[in-house]
Amino acid sequence: MNVKTFKGGVHPSEMKEMSLGHPIETYLPKGDLIFPVSQHIGKPAKPVVAKGDQVLVGQVLAEADGFVSANICCSVSGKVKAVEPRMTAGGMATCIVVENDGKYEKAPGVGEIREVDTVSDKEIISIVQAAGIVGMGGAGFPTHVKLSPKDPDAIDYVIANGCECEPYITCDDRLMQEHGRAIVNGIKLLLELFPNAKGVVAIEDNKPEAIKIMEEICHVEKSISVQPVLSKYPEGGERNLISVISGRDLRLGQLPADLGCIVCNVATLYAIYRAVHRNEPLTERLYTVTGDAVANPKTFRVKLGTQMSELVEAAGGFKEGVQPKKALCGGPMMGIALSTLDCPICKNNNALTIFTEDPVEKAELEATTCIRCGRCAQACPLHLVPQMMALYAESGNLERYEKIYGLDCIQCGSCTYVCPAKRPLTQLFKQTKAQILAAKRK
Repeated sequence: MNVKTFKGGVHPSEMKEMSLGHPIETYLPKGDLIFPVSQHIGKPAKPVVAKGDQVLVGQVLAEADGFVSANICCSVSGKVKAVEPRMTAGGMATCIVVENDGKYEKAPGVGEIREVDTVSDKEIISIVQAAGIVGMGGAGFPTHVKLSPKDPDAIDYVIANGCECEPYITCDDRLMQEHGRAIVNGIKLLLELFPNAKGVVAIEDNKPEAIKIMEEICHVEKSISVQPVLSKYPEGGERNLISVISGRDLRLGQLPADLGCIVCNVATLYAIYRAVHRNEPLTERLYTVTGDAVANPKTFRVKLGTQMSELVEAAGGFKEGVQPKKALCGGPMMGIALSTLDCPICKNNNALTIFTEDPVEKAELEATTCIRCGRCAQACPLHLVPQMMALYAESGNLERYEKIYGLDCIQCGSCTYVCPAKRPLTQLFKQTKAQILAAKRK
């Protein structure tokens, strides 16, 4: 097996065995559904429904406000209860609240099989746009924008990101094992858009079953192959993956299309297949509930807008006698700490990880000043110098922070993970980036 990797990165404990052995389980929500109007990079969508309106599965609740924005589609049928601020994983946000009637009646045309042989390239992109599809690996970038580069003929790689390098999370692994053919059909749709490209499915080598299944499916495909990559974090980072698959280095400030590459998460490709082939807008996703505090970790097929607290209950609740101390939207490396589990699941959320201990709290007690060991720079997948970034961030020298490419930090957490001084580097860089971008907007 020809396994590839990138320079840098770390090897945290994978902990995927907790949930991996369970097949995908469909969960139907019990309570109200909450739909934030911003589940993507770009401008929030504009609500097109009001309190009291009856809605159907697949109906647009909020329309994209501009090209870099995305529709929000309803995942249930029922009545709009409110359009108001609600708590989300990212804080308070405008949300559309829908009372689920439990009937799951579909909007006209939703779920009807489409003859894809008659669909043009422009129509594929329009369908993806109407379906509200965004990057489902976490970034949430509107997919129709990604599929609209200046020169489609210059694209020579369509990379399916099946790495799922974040510890604990297994939803992409289960998706490849159970719906590999649909993912490949999604890749084939993109190859229609980019006729000079070949498809490559990148999968970390800690997913042997997924590799085996995807290789069997791709064996008969002339333009699609599977490339195993080393199990290392953050192998699934877009820049790292482009370097590993194409041998090209994405310079700071460049877009993947500038190097002839389009990178899509396997869940995004699955959503593209369902939108184009089956006329299904993005209304559900796979979602892993895991962590040492959870009784029965597993992966669910869940309606968008479902409360996280419901999924914990569906996973057996917390282990007997356990009092959880930390809940993350996502995994331990890039996840967002939650103050409540009464938050809705959004398009770019792939997991809920709950721990019996809080490693951040422990690290804060052990933190010291920088010992200048250089481990952070060795681990950084972008070859930045976190030690210097921290120096300028803490001193308030934001101009110098920008000059050493601090804004290009992807906040993967590798530097924090390896720091023997237990310094909260990633948190510092997140805050500094937010401060700089806020000043630029003004």
